[in-house]
Amino acid sequence: QIYMHLRYYSSPNEQRHIVRILFIVPIYAFDSWLSLLFFTNDQYYVYFDTVRDCYEAFVIYNFLSLCYEYLGGESAIMSEIRGKPIDSALWLGHTCVVAMYWSVQSVSVCINATLQFCVVKPLMAMITVILQAFGKYRDGDFNVASGYLYVTIVYNISVSLALYALFLFYFATRELLSPYSPLLKFFMVKSVIFLSFWQGMLLAILEKCGAIPQISSPEVSVGEGTVAAGYQNFIICVEMFFAALALRHAFTYTVYVDKRLDSQGRCAPMKSISSSLKETMNPGDIVQDAIHNFSPAYQQYTQQATLEQRSGHAAARTLSAASARDNEKTLLLSSDDEF
Repeated sequence: QIYMHLRYYSSPNEQRHIVRILFIVPIYAFDSWLSLLFFTNDQYYVYFDTVRDCYEAFVIYNFLSLCYEYLGGESAIMSEIRGKPIDSALWLGHTCVVAMYWSVQSVSVCINATLQFCVVKPLMAMITVILQAFGKYRDGDFNVASGYLYVTIVYNISVSLALYALFLFYFATRELLSPYSPLLKFFMVKSVIFLSFWQGMLLAILEKCGAIPQISSPEVSVGEGTVAAGYQNFIICVEMFFAALALRHAFTYTVYVDKRLDSQGRCAPMKSISSSLKETMNPGDIVQDAIHNFSPAYQQYTQQATLEQRSGHAAARTLSAASARDNEKTLLLSSDDEF
């Protein structure tokens, strides 16, 4: 699937993100396989899992960027959904009486709430490696003196917040994304990344409760939490086969084939596979997006757009009130004429 996208690399702005997302299957599977090879060493699998954690954040970023490309960019999204009511059942913290509407600020909150996962995930992975080096981290150890408890709490908050923000973004743009089959894409990305995290945490809890037996053998010596991590890596190896099949349908390359054909139906000239892969892995777009999203100018633009929207609502209310007063005056004058 990755090869076919690179062969028919006709829409680089879209396919760049698609290829990065598809790489989650070989990276997850190979990383988990390496962890199983070094299963008897209590520390090696933690370092392998760190690579997987960092790539999870990378995939979330690329999935949001792909949605932006589908919809034509941020300005196009805002022009379509600005003023659209937010379903009160989705917006936590507000009662059904309060009317909420999509604005630049609300979309920015959803995007930032999702992108915080891209920062927290690699950061906590690095902290895990440091704690592991000092003997302060062990999978499945919920002791208050161990770093696993606190890392898990931070992960849970970050994952839950990112998942909720993605839900909001999906429900706001699902009509606009309907030509691109968004449901399967959202489901696959969220299930591979978020459900795998909760799957690993569930296995750790089961091992802590004794549901997963420890390995006691003179030839093999593993610490607490290692058996659950081994089951997690084995299950991921199996799951990636089914994920590959689903991703093949979710991010099909066939829609890009016709763009590479000339009027005679022959394959049009195209870049080499290595050149397309090099462009795909070029992090220049990531750096530009980071500068754009976190620059003071962008924050000022967001605040200005919010103020303009509020001014627009205030002007509309003033105009409505003035119209009501004019109608009242007209009724009074007509009443005097009758007398």
